[in-house]
Amino acid sequence: MATKNADVMWERLLTLSAGTGMSLQSQIRQMLVSAILDGHLSANAPVPSSRDLAERLGVARNTVVLAYQQLVDEGYLLSRQRSGYFVDPANSAGRISPRPEPANTGSSGQAGGVDWDARLRFRPSEQRNITKAADWQSYKYPFIYGQFDPVLFPTNDWRECCLKALSVMEIRDWAPDLIARDDPTLIEQIRTRVLPLRGVWAAPDEIIVTIGAQQALYLLADLLLDTKTTVGMEDPGYPDARNIFSRRTSRIVSLPIDHDGLDMSTPLDACDYIYVTPSHQSPTTVTMTRERREELLRLAHLNDFLVIEDDYETESRFSAYPNPALKSLDKNDRVIYIGSLSKTLAPGLRLGYIVAPRQLIYELRALRRLMIRHPTAFIQRSFALFLSLGHYDSLIRRLSSAHSERAALLMSAIRDYLPDTTCVPIRGGSSAWLTGPSWLDSRELARRCEEQGLLIEPGHIYFADDPPRLNFFRLGFGSIRNDRIEPGIQVLGAIMRDMRP
Repeated sequence: MATKNADVMWERLLTLSAGTGMSLQSQIRQMLVSAILDGHLSANAPVPSSRDLAERLGVARNTVVLAYQQLVDEGYLLSRQRSGYFVDPANSAGRISPRPEPANTGSSGQAGGVDWDARLRFRPSEQRNITKAADWQSYKYPFIYGQFDPVLFPTNDWRECCLKALSVMEIRDWAPDLIARDDPTLIEQIRTRVLPLRGVWAAPDEIIVTIGAQQALYLLADLLLDTKTTVGMEDPGYPDARNIFSRRTSRIVSLPIDHDGLDMSTPLDACDYIYVTPSHQSPTTVTMTRERREELLRLAHLNDFLVIEDDYETESRFSAYPNPALKSLDKNDRVIYIGSLSKTLAPGLRLGYIVAPRQLIYELRALRRLMIRHPTAFIQRSFALFLSLGHYDSLIRRLSSAHSERAALLMSAIRDYLPDTTCVPIRGGSSAWLTGPSWLDSRELARRCEEQGLLIEPGHIYFADDPPRLNFFRLGFGSIRNDRIEPGIQVLGAIMRDMRP
């Protein structure tokens, strides 16, 4: 009976490590390390012989032998001659046993609990935020924006760059603490390969790498804004930027958007900063005209305000002649430029950057050092190699082609199945902005769609109004298969017809 129980235990432990994409040897190592560190195997406890465990798990004996040998080298197991392998007691030395659960873990301060309601000075969870289903890949029709597409991800190219970054000489470059610096090879690639495509030229000390464009916005707000600062923001506009800025100042001025981008008829002279997404407006996708860009820069110089340009998703354009960045037209250092590297490749990599005058970059580096010191140097070096080997340019070409095809399928399906909506023409990127009939509540539409395996993004979160406008919504097409687009829009159309008053 004891043997059967042991069989069940070891098979169960291996099952917990299965399905990870690792080799059998790695799964066995992970199984044993987890069992040791989680306290399932105590100090000096014997583990099965390599022959016995191999038979129980149905694997080659040599696989187990190699796993055991590596665990001995790493200090998890001891090999005792003629006795076998045992758990090294050094693993438990100095480890503190988990404390028992407290009698009360309430958050209201009663019975010794912490009154978090009284202690919290700010509740970011109550801001109007973008929300996305964590398991979006399990939905049949995921029309959501900004997510990873495994079909288009250049797995082999990225793996090649990561392996190159792990060579002995590369490790010696990126492994030391960079403190406030960035990987110089990535800075050079951004300076010479990425920025010139947007018409932007910068010196190395005018660039800082960030953990995505999101951190870039947070750093700038922390450094430049206070309660007396006035910030002009597009409306509708990027909600996380609005949330970040409104944390520092209540003086947020809403600037309307039309089919040519920022509406320049609104007075701007009271603003200290204006945040814009001119090349691919978030969320409407419209592009600010050249005339309006030049007028915005003229007013910035005349009224002494600065422009924060978020130049996101400009690489994936369907036109062969994209508009230059606002920064490229700037002759008076009035534009602080924010770019993203990881949004194109994989959002989970979290790499962005800021281009600004060196005095501002110097202070941004000092501020970033207080927060995180620097973004992970390994990812910086890997991405630098990805750029230098031409993989990034190749990826952009593939994405533009794939997104152009999906956009055409989406626009055709919208015309056929959503006659009560209007859609901004899609000229690039990976999303569409739609206006529904006046009676539509896109929040309720999103809820009903989710019940049928279809994800959309309600548009109310992009507006500063309270209550917000409800008949707008966004459809992302960067992560949905081509053959799912038309059927998905057909389902969406049927749901909207059912909602009609």
